[in-house]
Amino acid sequence: MRLRRLCAAAMLTLLVTAPTPANATQTTCQDVYTPVRFGLTEQTMYGKLCVPHGATTVQVLVAGGSYTSAYWDIPVDPEVRSIRLAMNNAGIATMAVDRIGTGRSSKPLSVLISTQAQAEAVHHVVQSLRPRFQKVLVGGHSIGSGVAIAEAGTYHDVDGVLVTGMANQWDYTRVVPALANAIPVTLDPKLSRLGLDPGYLTTAPGARYGMFHAPGAVNPAVIDYDESTKDVFASSEAVTTILMNNVVIPASRGINAPVMNVLTSADYFCGTPPLGADCSSAEGLVASERPFYPQAPRLDAFVLTGYGHCFNFAPNSDAYHAAVVAWQRSI
Repeated sequence: MRLRRLCAAAMLTLLVTAPTPANATQTTCQDVYTPVRFGLTEQTMYGKLCVPHGATTVQVLVAGGSYTSAYWDIPVDPEVRSIRLAMNNAGIATMAVDRIGTGRSSKPLSVLISTQAQAEAVHHVVQSLRPRFQKVLVGGHSIGSGVAIAEAGTYHDVDGVLVTGMANQWDYTRVVPALANAIPVTLDPKLSRLGLDPGYLTTAPGARYGMFHAPGAVNPAVIDYDESTKDVFASSEAVTTILMNNVVIPASRGINAPVMNVLTSADYFCGTPPLGADCSSAEGLVASERPFYPQAPRLDAFVLTGYGHCFNFAPNSDAYHAAVVAWQRSI
């Protein structure tokens, strides 16, 4: 009964929010606030829903740690870096959400935040979109991919799963040093004003190029934008992502929908299996990750070169956007 009320409220939100023009391809975008169950609490998950005229497929997109929904719609050369624009131009709707605790979503105590709780919240968003769209997919980046994997593996309610910046085999010799650049949000000169508890983390000032962009070429406009829009993540969220997607039985084993895995060859999650996935080629990535998706009817992959972990910022990210469009049309 509670789930039906939540979904009904979510649909009401969708209906009353006034759309605004987004681009010349007859796409309309609107802010949507979906009431969701989040563990034992009720929260609100923000999302930006962009729907091209006649779209029958929607992709729910979940950003990674210290990012918000804005990660999917980068305004610096958006024709190259905005996956939202690429999907919409291909006739695919997008719902880019802020994870609970970030952006315009609810901000509970950090100790309440886990990958599974985030997955439950995204599940309610997926259910709210079902009546409007014939096909609903879920996708993520980094921690957001952990959420997408947990959602699909737990609720079995999506038609496809896009996993970017994440693998089931991690090169901890590179992941751990990167996490060393995370600081409590209470120590950050910009974000401390949010009033969040110290269980929320963000990146140290000036650390984002080394963490997320290297070895990509330094683009001042990109780095400035990334630093100016940084957000937070919960330490408990990072821990449960590791537990659910690497250490314990991976949540990916429960996925029964087609999966596409996208990584860059320089990512933290790449290496020599089992210390990282094989990112030498798309074929190598499929071969090394396929055992972790035993129920998925198919696993496709794409490997981008020349950039770091957050490769939506890469100057050639439109190549992977095209691959994602082709994959979605084929499933």
